[in-house]
Amino acid sequence: MSNVKKRLLKEKLAKGAMQLSGMLITGCLFFIVGTILYKGLPYLSWEMISQTPQGGFYIGKDGGIFNAILGSLYLASVSTALATLIGVPISIYVHMYVKSGSFLERACKLLFDVLFGIPSIVYGAIAFSIMVWMGIRASLLGGIITITLLTIPIVVRTIDELLKTLPIDLKHVTFSLGSTRWETAKMFLRYIRPGIFTAVLLAFGRAIGDVAGVLLTTGFSDNLPKYIDEPAATLPLAIFFQLSSPIPEVQGRAYASALVLTFIILTIVICTHILASKQQKHKI
Repeated sequence: MSNVKKRLLKEKLAKGAMQLSGMLITGCLFFIVGTILYKGLPYLSWEMISQTPQGGFYIGKDGGIFNAILGSLYLASVSTALATLIGVPISIYVHMYVKSGSFLERACKLLFDVLFGIPSIVYGAIAFSIMVWMGIRASLLGGIITITLLTIPIVVRTIDELLKTLPIDLKHVTFSLGSTRWETAKMFLRYIRPGIFTAVLLAFGRAIGDVAGVLLTTGFSDNLPKYIDEPAATLPLAIFFQLSSPIPEVQGRAYASALVLTFIILTIVICTHILASKQQKHKI
């Protein structure tokens, strides 16, 4: 067999493997979404979305998941806002004030890469230990602290990748015109603004869908979250507790809860793609 035929054979095999992988992943996605729709749609109703559970930790058949929806939105919104307020200045500092290629820059990026890959249950365990030491009970505040620590690396690494897309000469030109580092940083932030929104949405999606990090720190409650020092329900934990019930109606409501969470995540993904396309157009 000639070299040309071998190369063509390898290309066909690689193409076939990629197509097979794509079909497999797409099939798994449709299977998961289809299962949630099939088992959860019959139990989805306005009463389920707008009411709180009536049976204590979803043991009863009555009530809904409004407390879990509200708790997840509170938890994800506040933690994402805090992660953004902390993560964006860190990215700007590493990119603008730390010498490129220095040991400090490499160490910072390596640190956030490691933090990005740590499982959320580790964040929850560490936060739980700190809460026990400080005498803080499981509450919405504990969950916010845990998820904030979890989402800071997401914001930092996303913003860092966005700043890498900026032309290198742009920084030198602004400095040559007499701009300070902070003035240059503000210009860069305006340039990557759609990308920052994308980072925020990615962090929000991770925050609202996490269960391991809030399992030990947020607690659970059938009531609506009113105070930050009280336990609060979240959608992932609500799904977990309802699936643990032996009552078929409660299990069906768990799939309906998963359907609500999937819809929220799908909305975030669509918004992320729209903002990413705007960022690409802005670059062009």
